[in-house]
Amino acid sequence: MRHYFVLFILGILLATSSCRTDFDTVASNGDLKFSKDTVYLDTVFKNIGSSTYNLKVYNHSKNDINIPVIQLKNGLSSKYRMTVDGMTGNNGKIFNDVTLLAKDSLYIFIETTADITDADPTDFLYTDEIQFDSGTNLQKVALVTLIQDAVFLYPKQFSDGTSETIQIDDKPVDGFYLDENDAVNGNELLFTNQKPYVIYGYAGVPENKTVVFEAGARVHFHADSGLLVSKNASLQINGTVSTTEKLENEVIFEGDRLEPDFSDVPGQWNSIILTNESTNHLINHLTLKNAKIGLSIQGQDATTIQLKNTQIYNCSEYGILAKNGHINGENLVINYSGLAGLSCVYGGNYMFTHCTFNNNWSGGEPVAVNLSNSLTGATPETNGLTQATFNNCIIYGSNTNEFNLDKNTNAAFVYQLNNCLIKFRSSNANPDYQFSTDPTHYNQIILNQDPKFYKVSQNKFNIDNTSGAFAKGNQTYSIPLDIIGSTRTSPPDLGAYQSAAFPK
Repeated sequence: MRHYFVLFILGILLATSSCRTDFDTVASNGDLKFSKDTVYLDTVFKNIGSSTYNLKVYNHSKNDINIPVIQLKNGLSSKYRMTVDGMTGNNGKIFNDVTLLAKDSLYIFIETTADITDADPTDFLYTDEIQFDSGTNLQKVALVTLIQDAVFLYPKQFSDGTSETIQIDDKPVDGFYLDENDAVNGNELLFTNQKPYVIYGYAGVPENKTVVFEAGARVHFHADSGLLVSKNASLQINGTVSTTEKLENEVIFEGDRLEPDFSDVPGQWNSIILTNESTNHLINHLTLKNAKIGLSIQGQDATTIQLKNTQIYNCSEYGILAKNGHINGENLVINYSGLAGLSCVYGGNYMFTHCTFNNNWSGGEPVAVNLSNSLTGATPETNGLTQATFNNCIIYGSNTNEFNLDKNTNAAFVYQLNNCLIKFRSSNANPDYQFSTDPTHYNQIILNQDPKFYKVSQNKFNIDNTSGAFAKGNQTYSIPLDIIGSTRTSPPDLGAYQSAAFPK
């Protein structure tokens, strides 16, 4: 019995000693270490919450310490908010008596939602700092965020909790029509370069109206949003050549997540939809990225879409999906598309000159170019492909074959490729792919030579004189200037870029 009593006492002593370190702490002495001395929260739009950023705090000492206070310098009025090891403290601003064990660390997660009026008017930076302890033991980590002012366009919200809608394919979706006499924004059919625009839902261009985007306009689309151009309405994108890497004269369409981690994420927003019977479209010097379908052309009237000097990147489905479209494309570049870069289905009429169609999408078997004169279904619908001409183009990518023909004999299927570099490595037993012996469809085809693009992963499709596309073009089809305004030589290079030495 005595042995059991001794063991019982020893157990109590051991239990007590093992728990004491959880409660016995020493005061912090200003010797905390941090994973960074400044936390930069990437650019945000006014009153739009940022992503969450983290800071790691280390206690390298042999003692468990008590930090009397961890707080934002601006206290409860700060536009930043934090959690400290999962704790929310006083409104995410002030935390008292935080224990940090010996040789351990804690995580602080930081977010912000700030207005442009909160920022310094000289540089638009909103700043604060996280303070650890006080007095002689005070340590600080700076917080910095750039706030952008913007024009916000969104559906009206009704008192019953519903919101304004417009019709797409006979279905209601969250959206609104742009108003040229809006009480707040003025003429919403003119997008200037004075402020960026942020669009929620679908922005519709009313019938018989034209939406204009000036050179340098920046448009950010929220998730599931896009632009819809209605019957007899027009899209005019008037970008021009830029002289710096800031693309100051380019019109840019992208998502509204501004953090670097989202710069190349596909599928962040929906599409630019040119509906059936829309008309007279001109697109020049547009960079469009990170959509589901970049341009969705659902058939337009007999006018031809003029698509020039345009780049479309990182679309989760298609760069361009045209159903019975009419397109004249010059100096066009498309890369990274989940299904196809350019997909022309249900016939139409197309002319592409000096274009670079590349697809380095990882996974599946997407192609750079797909042509079809039908729509899939239980009973396929057909419509004549009256012309699909490619002159001085590059059709390339990371898959075995980057060019696909889906021909239905019940409708016309007219196509021709002149002086093009094509990647197609399968056996040429199929009569539709006789690149060297079928002059009706193929003339001067360069098969499977590496164009040696500068940096595909960064969507930089410049070439130099070692490229398989160098000086292989036909002068008959040459466009005098390339996509960045450089003069083409004779004979011209294939694709959208005239060759030059790569940047150092």
